[in-house]
Amino acid sequence: MTGQVMFDSHVATLLDVSAALVNTLTDGTARGRPYTAPRDADLPAAVAAALPGEAGAAPAAAAYLARTAEQLRAVFEAVEDQHLDAAADLLNSLLRSTGARPQLDRVPGEPWQVHFHGSDDTLAVGWSAGCATALALALGSDLAGRLGVCRAPRCDRVYVDNSRNAARQFCSTACQSRVKAAAFRARRTPTP
Repeated sequence: MTGQVMFDSHVATLLDVSAALVNTLTDGTARGRPYTAPRDADLPAAVAAALPGEAGAAPAAAAYLARTAEQLRAVFEAVEDQHLDAAADLLNSLLRSTGARPQLDRVPGEPWQVHFHGSDDTLAVGWSAGCATALALALGSDLAGRLGVCRAPRCDRVYVDNSRNAARQFCSTACQSRVKAAAFRARRTPTP
């Protein structure tokens, strides 16, 4: 493949939202420290921060999206581990449960665009269906390798690689810098 591989803008947004939901709403490690996802009263604001253009989320919708984030994390991890059949099974389950379906929508002043909706157009089901569909489009093409889990020690945050050469390995420049600094220190330390 030559040139820069890009997802269309809507799919790219949904992939970025998928990573943001996973990174915001799932426990684990982030940048070398334990990470506890927001819960209870803090959950709606965290969901709203992860979704572009959303001012808020009702507690039930936020809880639904937190469960979706757990499922999305499992997909990223399966792809990272080269278990594409497992990732496909997870996505198919999520696609079925949300009733994901494509639909042509038009934003004023824009051409027709394919958007992905759920069996109902609630915030939680709609975003879950869209994220699942975007991951399915990546997995069902030669772009599955663009989904990753940070390779820095003590970090399990996920990312979507939009780089030209598909060489991204870290969720952030902070993790990349941590790994480079540790390697530098290791080279500078004399061996006994």
